[in-house]
Amino acid sequence: MSTAMTTAPSKRHAHQPNIMINADDLAHIEALAEGAFSRNPALADRLLEELGRARVVPSDQMPQNVIGIGSHVTFRDEATGQERAVTLVYPENADIARQRVSVMAPIGVALLGLAEGAAFHWDTRSHQRRMLTVIRVEGPSGPVIE
Repeated sequence: MSTAMTTAPSKRHAHQPNIMINADDLAHIEALAEGAFSRNPALADRLLEELGRARVVPSDQMPQNVIGIGSHVTFRDEATGQERAVTLVYPENADIARQRVSVMAPIGVALLGLAEGAAFHWDTRSHQRRMLTVIRVEGPSGPVIE
């Protein structure tokens, strides 16, 4: 009789893709995160964590292919192949009917600072883990870095 392994595979530390933030947006986003601690501390903490590991660059050096405030983003759910296009905005401009996603929404936090081609894990509201890939980033204006 063969013995099957019963130990769970070890969890690898999930690789987090590099992120880049426009220096002009940093103070505003930090203030939003600080203000959100009373309403949604987990999300605020996650956003501040992302900002803490981000490379901050001057606005004139922010690549067009990196997601910032005002970027129009197309990403794909690798499990379903479904693509979705949204624009990342500040909360006051959010409008899901117009595909404008707030930087203070969980998906907004996840997308902020990613470059085209970056893949990341996303936990859905139904607690399913999905892999999402950034397909295309358009605007805000800046140099294209390849």
